[in-house]
Amino acid sequence: MKATEYIRNTINRLPKGYIFTYEDFNVDVNKKEAIIKALNRMANSGKIKKLSKGKYFKPEKTPFGTLQPSQEQIVKDLLNENGKVIGYLTGYSIYNKLGLTTQVSNIIQIGKNQTRPKFKRERYTISFVKQKNIITKRNIPLLQILDSIKYVKKIPDTTIKTSCLRFLEIIRDLSLDDKKELIRLSLKYPPSTRALLGALLDEIQNKSITISLKESLNPITKYEIPGAKKALTNASNWNIT
Repeated sequence: MKATEYIRNTINRLPKGYIFTYEDFNVDVNKKEAIIKALNRMANSGKIKKLSKGKYFKPEKTPFGTLQPSQEQIVKDLLNENGKVIGYLTGYSIYNKLGLTTQVSNIIQIGKNQTRPKFKRERYTISFVKQKNIITKRNIPLLQILDSIKYVKKIPDTTIKTSCLRFLEIIRDLSLDDKKELIRLSLKYPPSTRALLGALLDEIQNKSITISLKESLNPITKYEIPGAKKALTNASNWNIT
């Protein structure tokens, strides 16, 4: 099979919006230049799109134009390494996904155990949030919820009251095991995050599961989260003002 035909067949099997490089093709090292030239020819003809130097994607066309790859595709090399999860989308990147805001940001935030300075990639600014818990594929949705609670004051185009009401809907749909795991993971978050989580859980769950959260907090510390009281009837029990 000729190199061009092999490349075309391989690309046809890729999902639309998938970002790839010459390394995604199983060829000898000495054929690297031939692969790159073939990809550039396909990009020039419009069969694929060039995202940046050495990076291409299979375009998805709509009546409104060609869709750009998802944020997860843009930074997938920062989320996985040798098949292991090392990071996850968080912050501005998932507020919209969780229904906390309608805004879509050009800032992609990534939760990682080891952070690095922010940098630009295409039209996006990539920044990092320190995650103290071990990151696994299973706990990422819970970490995303906790990160959103932690930065509730920074969620754009909404109010803390509205965010809390949405958090109630999200947490209510979790299983009891996931709620308990949420509590366990939150113990490595700031006290204000734990206090707000406790108030949210008490609103929808038997208070017995929040005992460890309450015990982890200083009983005389106050947490200023304006608007939370409008959504949570027991916010005062968690020293939320």
